[in-house]
Amino acid sequence: MCYATVWVRCHQWRLSASRTTLTVPITKDGMGSVTYEYDDETVIVTGGSSGIGRAIALAFGAAGATVINADITPEPKDADATEPTHEAIETDGGTARYVETDVSSRADIESVVEAAREFGGVDVMVNNAGWFTRGDLFSVDEETFDRIHSINTGGVFFGCQAAAADMRDRGEGGVIVNTASISSTHAQADQIPYDSTKGAIKMITQGAAIELAEEDIRVNAVAPGHIATEFGSGAEQKEESVAAGDLVKPIPLDQPGYPSDIAPVVLFLASDQAGYVTGETVYVDGGWQAF
Repeated sequence: MCYATVWVRCHQWRLSASRTTLTVPITKDGMGSVTYEYDDETVIVTGGSSGIGRAIALAFGAAGATVINADITPEPKDADATEPTHEAIETDGGTARYVETDVSSRADIESVVEAAREFGGVDVMVNNAGWFTRGDLFSVDEETFDRIHSINTGGVFFGCQAAAADMRDRGEGGVIVNTASISSTHAQADQIPYDSTKGAIKMITQGAAIELAEEDIRVNAVAPGHIATEFGSGAEQKEESVAAGDLVKPIPLDQPGYPSDIAPVVLFLASDQAGYVTGETVYVDGGWQAF
């Protein structure tokens, strides 16, 4: 049994939790910080070699989880990355593995879930891997359309399926967090194929949450906004686009997000502090979708 310690206005509450410990010190200006403990938990992150997936994997590793990076290559694309994700976690004293995984292959997804059995089975499944392509309605061919749906939509659907089956068979419950997008609810020109996959992920999340509730498996999604990563147009161009006001509409916080803004939300959704949260899509977009 672990505990969560929360500090608010000089008072302390000690909250019982079965999997994670949350400590929230509140500073004078009202801002706080949260730390999690995921000792003895096994987390699979698809697409964990770069960008948002890497930040999520590193955050779980820092919190004590055993992390499995399921990606097509271990090599990171991030400009500031000096070593693969699993090696970075191990360098910091954690436990991590890399399993070559193409999420458009159901067999590959099932294999990485099976690999987690070495560590007791998957407790948290983060379906994060994705692909982006741009093109208007008339320029996208069948091969491109099928590819993006097999990676983005199929990867999440079969990731949910494989992880949930393992969790159900072990009878221990678990958590699934999917990476959706502002595109789950907001269409943008020249990216119909991508937007349609993210809309599908939102519905997969809700449907799976309903079906898996009785198995003690929670399913949620995080929806990033304009995040400065190498995904899509690249981190530098995204920063420049926000600064120049070249977006469809402005971001109220007037800055792009970064992978480090997404990872804490995923750790919260996977924690017992979110034990009454399922079927939700949490937007991390600087207020963009509310504008």
